[in-house]
Amino acid sequence: MKAKELRAKDSDGLNKELLELRKAQFSLRMQVATQQLQNTSEIGKVRKNIARVKTILREKAAAK
Repeated sequence: MKAKELRAKDSDGLNKELLELRKAQFSLRMQVATQQLQNTSEIGKVRKNIARVKTILREKAAAK
């Protein structure tokens, strides 16, 4: 997800997105543990998206 798309969302939407990304990250970690994950680059993509969402949430909090 691009930062532009995330900046268009409000704080509640960003928190929901963060929750979904954390669930996806947990799921990917479980797949790695059970050796079912084929594309390991997905883990890095999810981590970067989590960082993007957290950064934008921090920016919005600082702007208030």
